[in-house]
Amino acid sequence: MEIRQLRYLVALAEERHFTRAAARASVAQPALSRQIRSLELELGVPLVDRTSRRVALTPAGERLVERARRVLAEVEAARADALDLRELLHGRVSFGVSTTPGPLDVASMIAAFHRAHPGVDLDVRDALSRHLAESLRGDDLDAALLTAVEPEHRRQLDLELAAEEPLVLCVGAGHRLMGRKRIAVGDLRGERFAAFHAGATIRTLVERAAAEAGFTPVVAFEISDVTRMRALVAEGLAVAVLPRSQASGDDRISAIAFKDRTLVHQMFLARRAGRELSPAARAFLGVCRERLGA
Repeated sequence: MEIRQLRYLVALAEERHFTRAAARASVAQPALSRQIRSLELELGVPLVDRTSRRVALTPAGERLVERARRVLAEVEAARADALDLRELLHGRVSFGVSTTPGPLDVASMIAAFHRAHPGVDLDVRDALSRHLAESLRGDDLDAALLTAVEPEHRRQLDLELAAEEPLVLCVGAGHRLMGRKRIAVGDLRGERFAAFHAGATIRTLVERAAAEAGFTPVVAFEISDVTRMRALVAEGLAVAVLPRSQASGDDRISAIAFKDRTLVHQMFLARRAGRELSPAARAFLGVCRERLGA
């Protein structure tokens, strides 16, 4: 008994016509008839009633078709598993990361995935979250870690909350606010800011809170690199608003909490809604979720 014979029999059972069944199975009609006859001879029972004008299955044929469907489904599942395994050995994943991942240890996620799947190429890009969201919608990225972008940038995305922490004000030694435990956004009127580029989530939050306090922040330095931003703060050239976990790293900097509880930094694991991800991409998301859970 061969897989192709079972496939021919199922096609005949569903088409009830030798010619149509042969076309469906992409085989010549005489070849299909011979294979069905060969199967009958092997089993020693008739499977097809050829006495009527319309093709019908015998009771033995009907029972075999039921089993054949299950066998063929398992064969297809085995083939899909093999293809998945091949892609996990030689696949590719494109992943985006916000410039402010906060407390998330992205390097450990990448390292854990690489250890599990060393043959998969991992393309990692960092950018503003709204740009990452656009790349997700355009299928240029499989997944991304991005911030709480504005509603218009969240469309068509599935978002899973990955981390949340407060934003803090970073000031250098000797700054007038140094030593304060909590401040209001209004206390920053007249300060020079080192800030992310326009459209960045943190900058948008600060500008919105400042507008509610009645002033517009003075952005003296537009920077995308957190380390350089902290260096400017440490030199007393500006203040900066950063996630609490990224405010440390320099003893010359003090972090001050905000009274405004809306100044919160959220990170999301994101993908395009409805997109069927490759096995490699699904495996990468699984590793990310494991690391986030840990």
